Amino acid sequence: MSDPYFFGYGSLVNTKSHSYPDPHPATLKGWRRAWVATPRFGVVLLTGVPAPGHSIQGLIAAVPGADWAALDARESGYARVPAHGDIDHAHPATPEIAVYAVQRENMLRRSNQMILLSYLDMVVQGFHEVFGEAGVQGFFDSTDGWDTPILNDRADPVYPRHQQLTELQTGLVDDHLNRLSAQVKERHEAPLPPEF
Repeated sequence: MSDPYFFGYGSLVNTKSHSYPDPHPATLKGWRRAWVATPRFGVVLLTGVPAPGHSIQGLIAAVPGADWAALDARESGYARVPAHGDIDHAHPATPEIAVYAVQRENMLRRSNQMILLSYLDMVVQGFHEVFGEAGVQGFFDSTDGWDTPILNDRADPVYPRHQQLTELQTGLVDDHLNRLSAQVKERHEAPLPPEF
């Protein structure tokens, strides 16, 4: 039996953050991304949400032996749902593919939760390395919730899988946040979220 695959549309696009084999660019049809507050960690998470007529780029990669335990633990707070019928990819086979998404009943009204810049940086680095600058713009344009405040934790990252960005990648993040009039708060302006 062939290995199943996951479709990642956020941090899992950055292959520096995991070692799952056989990654391929892919597109999930009928979805957008959104920043949502959840009971997990006191920060907002990036999730996929059904959105007819839209699509999001991402990456598929194999889950050897269908051993989902480590990935399920990494993606706690998300449900793993089948999505292979909605994904376009160039893989020569037709593997079963799942996507992780926050279920509507676990989405909270946002209060003081914020996006971690260290997390956003890592996501954008993945999109830049897989899809180039056009892919970075596509990420920002196909994601909702940019009115959510962003905690600038670059100097002392809270996100455990943070990566060092190139100067170009850092500039891309900052330029798009400026374009979207995102509100970036410095560490002294906001309470820190609980550790991951």
